[in-house]
Amino acid sequence: MASKTCLITGGNSGIGKAAAIQLAKHGLKIIIGCRDEKRGLVALKEIKEKSNSNSVELLLLDMSSQRCIRSAVNEFISNHSQIDILIHNAADFDISRKAPQYSDENIETVWATNHVGPVLLTELLLDKLKQSEQGRIITIASQGLVLHPFLKINFANPEFTNEKFRVETAYYQSKLAQVMYTYWLSDKLKNTKITVNCIRVTNVKVDIERYPNLSQLMKFMYSLKSKFSISPDEMAQTYLYLATSPELQSVTGKYFDEKNRLVTSSTFSKDKHQIEKLMEVTAKYIFTDSKS
Repeated sequence: MASKTCLITGGNSGIGKAAAIQLAKHGLKIIIGCRDEKRGLVALKEIKEKSNSNSVELLLLDMSSQRCIRSAVNEFISNHSQIDILIHNAADFDISRKAPQYSDENIETVWATNHVGPVLLTELLLDKLKQSEQGRIITIASQGLVLHPFLKINFANPEFTNEKFRVETAYYQSKLAQVMYTYWLSDKLKNTKITVNCIRVTNVKVDIERYPNLSQLMKFMYSLKSKFSISPDEMAQTYLYLATSPELQSVTGKYFDEKNRLVTSSTFSKDKHQIEKLMEVTAKYIFTDSKS
């Protein structure tokens, strides 16, 4: 795998950082996408040390900003002749948030970061991925969707404008959208050498220090939840499996859990009419260079 190049968004913390370390140990050239340069450089140093690899680089990348995504892709293409693996790990899920926040393009940031951004980034890197001997795109969803089997995309208002905003609802909607996008993209690329699969991330220990505004009750709830959670290193092993396993070379459009098992998603997520509707709505959120 020494010649393989992998871009992993949100590679500076949590599962993303753990996956970057494991993938670098496996011999891949790793580019971690991170929106904050200071935190990115700290993570870069740690990843290099723990993986004993110098083939790790930092790419400044804010997945909520289409302007930043386009700029980062231009920089990536200028510095790298290929990309073989794209992992959409970055996510906006600030559990202490009470009101919506908005991106450079005035899009609610959970929707922008977790769904619109990955669609744009993939589209911009698709030609490069097609040049790979066997390109792999990995999207990330959440086991929490199991608790919301009847959840649907709010097509008329995916940003919940002028509605009561709950970050949990926004987050799970965006993750449902990523599952549906996985099915759509895998079908679109079925005659290419690129596979597209999704990981259903289970409960993973959260660094509560990242959320200083949490109430004492929420801190207690998350500390309790962590007792039944796996570590980022354990979850990252599935990232490694989907990114490198030879047995998945021609497996596409599938959904995997933390034990590398195939799992199913909701009836709504597999409805082709709803998937097409999602992608029509998504396209309206993606701006051209002149607009962004």
